[in-house]
Amino acid sequence: MARSAKQTSNKRSNIRGEKLVRGNGGELHQMAEGDQNVLTTAQGGPVADDQNTLKAGERGPALLEDFHFREKIFHFDHERIPERVVHARGYGAHGYFETYESLAAYTRADIFQRAGEKTPVFVRFSTVAGSKGSFDLARDVRGFAVKFYTKEGNWDLVGNNIPVFFIQDAIKFPDIIHSVKPEPDRGFPQAQSAHDNFWDFISLTPESIHMIMWIMSDRAIPRSFRFMQGFGVHTFRLVNAKNESIFVKFIWKPKLGMQSVVWNEAVKINGADPDFHRRDLWNAIQSGDFPEWELNLQLFDQNFADSFDFDVLDPTKLIPEEVIKPMPVGRLVLDRMPENFFAETEQVAFMTQNVPPGIDFSNDPLLQGRNFSYLDTQLKRLGSPNFTHLPINAPKCPFHHFQQDGHMAMRNPVGRVNYQPNSWGEGPRESPQHGFTNFAEEIEGQKLRIRSASFADHYSQARQFFISQTATEQRHIAMALTFELSKCENPAIRERMVAHLLNVDETLAETVADKIGIEKLPEPADAAMPPRDDLPASPALSIIKNGPASFAGRKVGVLVTAGADAGLLNALQAEIEKEGAVMEVIAPKVGGVAAADGTLVKGKHMIDGGPSVLFDAIALVVSQEGADRLQKEAAARDFVADAFAHCKFIAFSPEAQLLLSQAGIDPEPDEGLIALDDQKAAGKFVEACRKLRLWSRETTVKL
Repeated sequence: MARSAKQTSNKRSNIRGEKLVRGNGGELHQMAEGDQNVLTTAQGGPVADDQNTLKAGERGPALLEDFHFREKIFHFDHERIPERVVHARGYGAHGYFETYESLAAYTRADIFQRAGEKTPVFVRFSTVAGSKGSFDLARDVRGFAVKFYTKEGNWDLVGNNIPVFFIQDAIKFPDIIHSVKPEPDRGFPQAQSAHDNFWDFISLTPESIHMIMWIMSDRAIPRSFRFMQGFGVHTFRLVNAKNESIFVKFIWKPKLGMQSVVWNEAVKINGADPDFHRRDLWNAIQSGDFPEWELNLQLFDQNFADSFDFDVLDPTKLIPEEVIKPMPVGRLVLDRMPENFFAETEQVAFMTQNVPPGIDFSNDPLLQGRNFSYLDTQLKRLGSPNFTHLPINAPKCPFHHFQQDGHMAMRNPVGRVNYQPNSWGEGPRESPQHGFTNFAEEIEGQKLRIRSASFADHYSQARQFFISQTATEQRHIAMALTFELSKCENPAIRERMVAHLLNVDETLAETVADKIGIEKLPEPADAAMPPRDDLPASPALSIIKNGPASFAGRKVGVLVTAGADAGLLNALQAEIEKEGAVMEVIAPKVGGVAAADGTLVKGKHMIDGGPSVLFDAIALVVSQEGADRLQKEAAARDFVADAFAHCKFIAFSPEAQLLLSQAGIDPEPDEGLIALDDQKAAGKFVEACRKLRLWSRETTVKL
């Protein structure tokens, strides 16, 4: 019937010389031929002049009766909504989740019942501490929130790129966030934890020490959304059709492998391109290089939970992958950017309590608090209980309820009945067979404000994380702690933090203490439970130990000048593209330069606007004359010197020796410097780039 009506409507519009056009709300309107691009008011009235207000005379006062001006300014004055208190700076994309095999043995959630099933998703990545206007490469936790539009309603897996958190109980959430936000008397620092308030709170909260190891590691400065892991953080339950339950932890693993930047690099990226992560995701999807992650589950029963060294309900703890191997169950692919950032990325509302039948909660006190908090947050931000009417938040499956009215209601019950039970036989009814039911867990005990003794070990897993890192990564943690604590003005805060570090690793504590000028080490901090030193290293916790198998998805910046070897450039581009990477040209002028054979080499960046921090590796393909000119330019010297200092692989044509020399680089003993003596060397360069960084260089370079 609907199809026939549509055909009839189209036929009428053709007869009348009109055309069906879709409005901003998705509705269809008829508009006369030639008028489909006419500007209108929000009420649909055509606008004759959008450049001038209505005036009394050519130079007279503006008139109040100018309804178009009033409507336009009225909307502009109200077009901002409150930003999120946390995760304010975010970026999102659409895609799908594809299930590998049926998981019916573990859960009755419809999304996991059929192999090959594709479920639409929307994913939002974010930073926690900064405002909407902050920069992408802050040292911070990254939000990794996924909204699955399943056939049984929306499922929001609202996680981070770090598997643990600062606090064990949600009642402390306002405190941790207040401490890391700009100090209220001065309004700074923005998007930074390097200040007294944050470290004062941490130094008085031992449960945060495990998370501090992660935040001070390179996990907190990822190279790209595409190169970072995601975690559900909490322990959840899966419940099958027989009402049997098993515990689960959710892990996202990027197809392109993990990668981060170094701190000096992050600082310079924020200056060169504060939208670095946003631009990276946009460019990848727009070019068809769709980012992909694999969803892994760690499944365990009550017996394991009872025997594990730590409480599985403690959100400051994780289960090492060597203890329970993650099981891949599906893949996430992002293949479409939002059509409007505000309508989708800014208005999307994630809530941990959004779960379909077959997925349930554990008694993790932080998760329980999040379940309570998120609904209230959406009302504050989006201004109405009807935020689920927004297309980005609306389920894509059929839905039926009696909720009505309220601010900006776009849907209301149709007909007489708006309640149940009713005698009219109308409206939806609950379904004990298909509806969500909580797992019937037996619970007993007194009502108490108390922290379980099983949550009391605050240092053992922090130590395990630290010893699981490579020497390079451990050095970065020490450097990060040194930098952050050096910004604290209160000596007592610095000493308390060193006292905590002594319970993690004595050498780490001594290194930090020396750098921040503490001559006499304090006593180790009192520990509610003695730290363990028998936990083995977990290689899965290291980024460097789990690097990618190829250079795919990365970017090479090639600095060129007029007279450059065109054959060498073509060979580089061919090898880079064969690897699945991207090559971008940096030239003295954006318009490009003429190569030695006269061909035009188009530039993507000017030298001043394309610093090497924007790339994963660089190449220098220059003429002798071009090298002579560049060696006098500070931007060109910095391009080379920064890439070297950041341990990147550098390829160079023979004429570029002068540039290396001017940057203070001796190419002889460094295997990360690849001479492009001929076109075959391009393949050698790309092969070397698969290592991403030459970390052995770092100890010889003083940033």
